[in-house]
Amino acid sequence: MATFNTEIFTGGGGWQQDEPLSISIGNREEVVPQNGGPATGTSVTWHSPNAGSGSVTFFDDGSRFEGTAQFPNEGPVGYRGTLSD
Repeated sequence: MATFNTEIFTGGGGWQQDEPLSISIGNREEVVPQNGGPATGTSVTWHSPNAGSGSVTFFDDGSRFEGTAQFPNEGPVGYRGTLSD
């Protein structure tokens, strides 16, 4: 499972630290590997009634992502993250 330290951008408040994002996706091959980030250009989109929704694209050999997210009862925000150590 890859874990990323994340930030949200709310507009007037600038970038603010948010909760870590942990993801692991695989079928015939690993999309987001157990250790490390996915390949540059990989995009992941999710939706959950409990966790909200998001869409991110990975860069720099999977060490960071950029995208958007919307959490329950909140408006959409910019969303970015860096692979944690």
